[in-house]
Amino acid sequence: QVQLTESGGGLVQSGGSLRLSCATSGVFNYYAMAWYRQFPGKERELVARITPVGGTNYADSVKGRFTISRDNVGLTAYLQMNSLKPEDTAVYYCYIRANNNNVYWGQGTQVTVAS
Repeated sequence: QVQLTESGGGLVQSGGSLRLSCATSGVFNYYAMAWYRQFPGKERELVARITPVGGTNYADSVKGRFTISRDNVGLTAYLQMNSLKPEDTAVYYCYIRANNNNVYWGQGTQVTVAS
């Protein structure tokens, strides 16, 4: 059974930093891991994506502020978020596309940035 467990969300002041973690179990190989976020009443949007060899891409709104990384041994993904803004407030979801092409999501973690 595949499980993704996020941690690290919370409340932070504008300009502050948070680091999200996504621990996986039941997955051994993957095409990509990613972080998405969802604003109230909106669709989930891609924040950052990383491949097993370290290729990354980011939403324009977070470039230069957020960094995605991964540990291929433990299949854990991280999202370092710096210079946070109130408009980054959202629920953040971890995503993995496994080598069998199945997609799995975490339960989400709330990030709130106070102005």
